[in-house]
This record gives sequence, C-alpha cells and structure tokens, in this order.
Amino acid sequence: MTETNTAETAPRVRGLTASLGQSLLSLSFDFGGMLAGTLLAVYFGVFSLAPWTIALFPGILSVRGAIGGLFSGRLSTGLHLGTVKASYTKNTKNFYLLLRAVIVLSLASGITIGLGASIFGLFLWKATIMDFIEVLAVVIATMGLSILFIPPITIAISILSFRHGLDPDVIVYPVISTCSDIIDTACYILCLNIFFTLAPFGRYLIGLLDFVFLLIVVYILARTFREEKFVGTIKEFLFTLVFVTFIVNVAGSFLVKVSEVIGNRPEIYVVYPAMIDTVGDVGSIVGSTATTNLALGVVKPSFSSIKQHLTVLGGGWMASSIMFTLYFITASFARGITTPDGLLKFAAQLLTTNILAVPAMIIIAYAVAISTYRRGWDPDNFVIPIESSLADSITTVSLLIALTVIA
Repeated sequence: MTETNTAETAPRVRGLTASLGQSLLSLSFDFGGMLAGTLLAVYFGVFSLAPWTIALFPGILSVRGAIGGLFSGRLSTGLHLGTVKASYTKNTKNFYLLLRAVIVLSLASGITIGLGASIFGLFLWKATIMDFIEVLAVVIATMGLSILFIPPITIAISILSFRHGLDPDVIVYPVISTCSDIIDTACYILCLNIFFTLAPFGRYLIGLLDFVFLLIVVYILARTFREEKFVGTIKEFLFTLVFVTFIVNVAGSFLVKVSEVIGNRPEIYVVYPAMIDTVGDVGSIVGSTATTNLALGVVKPSFSSIKQHLTVLGGGWMASSIMFTLYFITASFARGITTPDGLLKFAAQLLTTNILAVPAMIIIAYAVAISTYRRGWDPDNFVIPIESSLADSITTVSLLIALTVIA
C-alpha cells in the first residue's frame, strides 16, 4: 500500500504569531533576491548587447516562477493529501508525472515567452527575424540550464519542511522563488555572454544546448503522452502560460520605463528582484494555503471565506513590510546612501511600493484559487503561476508609481 500523509498529521499554520513567524522565515530567503539584483547591477552591461535583453529579463524570471509555482504548489498539496510521499526515492506515480510535466512545460514556456517577446519587439524596438532567432535560442538555453537545478532544490525543500513540522504551503515557494531568481539570473547572464561574446563558437554551443533540451522533451512526450494526469497538467498550464506571456511582456515594457526613470541608481536594481520575490511570495502563501484548505474541504469555495485566512494574510503582509525595511537598510548601506534626504526618499519609495503591491496580490491570489476551484480545475495549476507572473507587473508598476510620485 502507498504510504500517505493524512490531513490530521499535516503541519498547518495556526494563529497570527505562527503565521508571522513562518512567513518571516520563508520571506527571509528573499534576501537572496538581492544577490540576483547585484548580478543584474554588476553585469548590467550585458543587457546592452541587444535591444531585447533587458525587456526579456522579467519574462525569464516570471515564467520560471510560474512553473516553480505549479511544481511547489502541487508538491505541497500532495504532501498534505498523501498523493506525494516525503521521500527522495521511490515516490508515487503522481510525483514522477508531475516532474516530467515540469520539464516539458519549461521548454514550452521558453518558446512561448520568446515568441511573445519577439511580437512585442515588433512595436517596441522594430525586431527583425534575426532578433527572433536570437531571443528563442537564448531563452530556451536559459530554461534548459535552470531545469538542472531548480526542480531538485524544490523537492528537497518540500520534503525537509514537511519532515520538520513546517507548513510547505508557507515555506516552499517563497524559498524556491528566491533560489530560482538567482539561478535564472545567473543562467541568463551566462547564456547572453556565451551567445554574444564567444561568437561564433558561443552561438553553436547555445544551439547544441537547445537541441539536447528538445530531444529530452521529445523522449518524455513519447513515453508519457497517454497519461491522463500528465496531459491534464500540460493542458491547464498552457492556458495559464498564454496569460503569463502577455503579462510578463508588459512587465518587461514597464521595466524599460523604470530604467529610464531611475537613471544611474544601482540600489534600485539591487532590490528589484527581492521586492518582486517578496510580493509574489506573499501571494503564494495566501494562494497555496487556500488551495490546500479547499482540497481538504475546511473552507467553502467563496471569496467571503477569505475572512478565515486573516491570520495568514496579516502575518504575510507584516512579514513583507519587515523585509522591505531590511532591503532599504541593506541597499542603503551597500550603495553608500548617507544623506537624510536620500534615505527618506529611498525608504518612502520602497514602502509605498509595498503598500500598493502586496494587498493587490493577496486579493488576486485568493480570487484565482476560488474561481478555478469552482470551475472544477486544479487550483495549484493556476494560482501561483498567475499570481507570481502578475507580481512582476504589479511590483514594477507600483515601483514606477512610487519613483514618479516620490522623486
């Protein structure tokens, strides 16, 4: 008989203090987002190698975050329901089908985001056929490299958190989203450098990586295309992917505007990925706990049931406010901002971004969980992917408003 975990033994967050504590623990990993931001600031010159490189950056982070959200959300719910075992080996069939779906969706997402960026590029920077080929080559290679690292880390964090009595709904995605941002940023910068600075050898190397990734996906499809759960996951996420592709290209366009507004202020680039992480992670905490509670039948599929999540909402928002304050302190110290006027302005810009972005994400995450559940879909295939991609746009727009108003 397959080993299962019951809802009664599954760790759950209870009380505002526990919610704040676990939320702060998981969001503390968002400090790693500042490493991604530092990479962005240090290697910012690589984004001048082609007009599409900076606009594609939010799309890379978002689409990987969407897939990571699907994977972590399904793992968390599966651990609570017993459809996934807290084991590194000899896991359930559902687990392996989910892992294969994540690999296939990584390629599909890379192609889709590349196509979306190219279409937007026709209007924004007069993209050519060569730009289209370059975008596809680099984004697929980036997705292929990142898939080597992110799923194993996600599995490890899910199992460790569950085994140690923590709620994976609160812990897993916030931690993995930060790891994903660092890995994705590093992979993207590496692929850009290989493609542009090692030409023509670098272009052949990127092409080879794309070809190997394609072969792996074809092999998985040939062996798994008859599995109903696998096909269902692919179909439901592809619907989400179309939405995500549009949103992340909008985010890329706004990031270009942000770069024009801030000029030479590297402290903004340093905190930018961390802020996106935190806003998206609060949404993931709310959405993931909601999907698990819906699956367990402990809440009604009505938006009014959000009242039963006030402790989770309050703990998550309080934790995010603390994290934004810490980002301000750390970035100010690192970039040498010492004048009272500069400190006050920077602090006001970050906290205003938080006040605008976090409540919006909370409402969106809960609404998506309820609406997808009512339609008979698996909310885990939608909630974190949608809210994480929207987090990029909402945070970027909120930052742009804050920078414009508090100039």
